[in-house]
Amino acid sequence: MCGINGIYAYAVEAPALDRGELLRTRDAMWARGPDSAGAWYSSDGRMGLGHRRLAIIDLSELGAQPMSTSDGRYTISYSGEIYNYLELREELARSGTVFRGNSDTEVLLHLYRRDGVDMLQKLRGMFSFAIWDEQEKRLFLARDRHGIKPLYYSDDGKTFRFASQVQPLLAGGGVPRRVSPGGLTGFLIWGSVPEPLTFYQGIHELRAGHMLLVNRQRVAVPVAYWRLGDALLQSIEAARAVPPGQEVDILRAALADSVRAHLVADVPVGAFLSAGLDSSTLVGLAHESGQNIQTFTVTADEFLGKASDEAPAAAEAARHFGVPHTVASINLEQAKSSLPAFLAAMDQPTVDGINTWMVAEATRRAGLKVVISGLGGDELLGGYESFERITAIQADAFPMISQRWVGSAMGHAYAFMANWLRHMPPRGSEKWSATNNPQAAYLWQRGVLMPWELAKLLPSEVYLAGLDELYQAGTWEAIPKDLTPFAQVSLLESTRYMRNQLLRDTDWVGMAHSMELRTPFVDHRLTEQVAGLAALGRFGKGKSVLSRVLANGLPEAILKRPKTGFTLPIWAWLYTVEELSGWKRNSWLRSRHARNPYTRWGYSVIARMPEVKGMLL
Repeated sequence: MCGINGIYAYAVEAPALDRGELLRTRDAMWARGPDSAGAWYSSDGRMGLGHRRLAIIDLSELGAQPMSTSDGRYTISYSGEIYNYLELREELARSGTVFRGNSDTEVLLHLYRRDGVDMLQKLRGMFSFAIWDEQEKRLFLARDRHGIKPLYYSDDGKTFRFASQVQPLLAGGGVPRRVSPGGLTGFLIWGSVPEPLTFYQGIHELRAGHMLLVNRQRVAVPVAYWRLGDALLQSIEAARAVPPGQEVDILRAALADSVRAHLVADVPVGAFLSAGLDSSTLVGLAHESGQNIQTFTVTADEFLGKASDEAPAAAEAARHFGVPHTVASINLEQAKSSLPAFLAAMDQPTVDGINTWMVAEATRRAGLKVVISGLGGDELLGGYESFERITAIQADAFPMISQRWVGSAMGHAYAFMANWLRHMPPRGSEKWSATNNPQAAYLWQRGVLMPWELAKLLPSEVYLAGLDELYQAGTWEAIPKDLTPFAQVSLLESTRYMRNQLLRDTDWVGMAHSMELRTPFVDHRLTEQVAGLAALGRFGKGKSVLSRVLANGLPEAILKRPKTGFTLPIWAWLYTVEELSGWKRNSWLRSRHARNPYTRWGYSVIARMPEVKGMLL
């Protein structure tokens, strides 16, 4: 787990590579890799790679990056973990490859030398990397299937730049800090910026499951090597052939395999243990595998004795499994004092991530460097209310909403509505409505702000340009027509909410504390093996099936506890914290019509940014 960056002056007329810019970008990612730093430059001086290292596998200098093959042809800068690297290493060794060290980085390098871009089909893990071919003068970039690890890039027609985060890319000085109307509009609607857009013009996120080639003539169009929708279709087809009664065994085996893979490391691995089914099941499977895992729970002093306190149930789960357990209690005033650091470290605007920040901060103080998290269980197994509500919206509510509310809300701005309808395109040639458009129903369920409310916060020229940019960027992943309603919601939750918000926030928050967060539920092999069974209703309702996965089950404190989360007093902060007071300047946000705290939170997050000045009402 690291920070990577690079600059390629690929056009003949491009200015010489600025080595100072490369190092400024690299060192702006210090927290992603405090263990060491490296830089590499091509023989012609037109390509440079940077790397900051958080040592997890092969802690020796033989794991340092950028790393080159012995003949100097291929050089890599890589962030992430390849969980099946030992299998791949053995395979390569049998064919004659000689390794100098024991890192997964070296495995990637030799795998690319042998298989080229086809290497991606063999990888299991979370990753973003860049590999330079000195002979062909070609740069190859790729990102993992689910989009756990980010990769951002900029191309001005002459020079190509990339990095693990947006702010370091800007800090290099080669990319102007101009707000993207599409990024701004997308953030206000969703609470996060939808890929491939970012909050800044000229910077794009390489989509999950995509690769990109840059050579001496041009930057190619990103190409998908894996799509979740296709994987869901294939999984559903495979699930139809599973005999009744085998569902739990398949889930148990697939999830146990994912947990074992995610525990591979040369440093101790811990686990966030809440009072929920997801994290408790992962800890139980880790214990059953024989792994010595330390669990960690964070609570707040103000929660003691209340239903919102997860600590007692989490402690009972730890006792049930017989694993070492630590509880850190924070005072909410202490949490409040962490807000300035949280906002300063935020890579792109988000209305989430503060809970993860508090947990990561306390866990890192305890000395843990790698932690597994239960993120992704809801999207895979249907744990959110949206799996029922979106179906209800499509069946009942939205025809009225689309005709009465959408049709009359912005009658004075037909151009706005035209762009809005384009942003929410219908499937096929069907008339637009949530009845036949699951994306529209999903927006009604998940949207922080409705598009017709943008006029309350942005000038018309900004939101019109923003909606058009969102449409042109194609921020929705296509929904295959044969997906079940459950699978449609799973796809939407995974590609919109989980990918753009939960996984992105997990990355920058974890790395701000120099800590690697792993997500066994977010694993492409697990998805392909069990998502189809979930989509066909073979596991029963929601995540209740998890209670049958473990050999010794789960304690009653976990099974009977209603779904909650580690909550923080966002309402109080909006009224008392100076950094979050920006919403008070907008009359609509002060009114009773804007009671959603996340709308006020999001507005306040961007109102404090100098580059947004003049773009908000």
